[in-house]
Amino acid sequence: MGKFQVIDHPLIQHKLTIIRDKNCGTKVFREVVDEIAMLMAFEVSRDMPLEDVEIETPIGKSVQKTLSGKKVAIVPILRAGLGMVDGILELIPAAKVGHIGMYRDHETLKPVEYFVKLPSDIATRQLFVVDPMLATGGSAIMAIDALKERGASNMKFVCLVAAPEGVKALQEAHPDVDIYVAALDEKLNEDGYIVPGLGDAGDRLFGTK
Repeated sequence: MGKFQVIDHPLIQHKLTIIRDKNCGTKVFREVVDEIAMLMAFEVSRDMPLEDVEIETPIGKSVQKTLSGKKVAIVPILRAGLGMVDGILELIPAAKVGHIGMYRDHETLKPVEYFVKLPSDIATRQLFVVDPMLATGGSAIMAIDALKERGASNMKFVCLVAAPEGVKALQEAHPDVDIYVAALDEKLNEDGYIVPGLGDAGDRLFGTK
C-alpha cells in the first residue's frame, strides 16, 4: 500500500481555515490555495533523490549534494487542479506541466475524460497529480488510470481536503500511489460534497457558479 500522509503543519492548517470560510473571496482563495500547495510540495518532495557534485566554494573545493536525475511533472486534474500548479512551480520551477481534463456526468455521477496533454517523457518523470479535493475518488482514479495507460509509473497524488471514502477508493484502485492531503475531513454528504470541506473548489477558484 502506498503512503498516506496528512501534512498538518500549523501554517497549512491556518491557511486552510481561511479558504474554508464561505466569506473568503476569489482573489484570496486563489492566493491561499497556491500558498498551501507550495507548503505541501516541500513535504511531498522530501524523498527526491540526491547525488554528489564537486563545486568550489570561496574557501576551496568541496563535494556537496544536488538533485539527481528524477525529473518532476505536475499534472493538474482540470479545472480545479490548476489552482495548485503555480504554488508547486514556485518550489520546483524546472517541473513540466501536463493536463488531464475530467468532468462529472450529472446523470451517472461518473467522471468522463475529455482532454489529456502530457510531456513526451512522462514515463521517466516523478508525477505530482494535483486536485484540491478528493471526494468520491472517481476523478483521481480515472486520471491515474489515464496516466498509467500512457506509461507513467511513479506518481504521488496531492490534494488539500480529502474524504475518508475517497482515500479508501483511491488506495484500493491504485495501491502503488502515495497520497498527500492537507486535511482528512469527516465524510461525504449525499450530494458527494466533502463535509465540512470548502464547497466546490473550481467555482471558488474561478468565480463561477
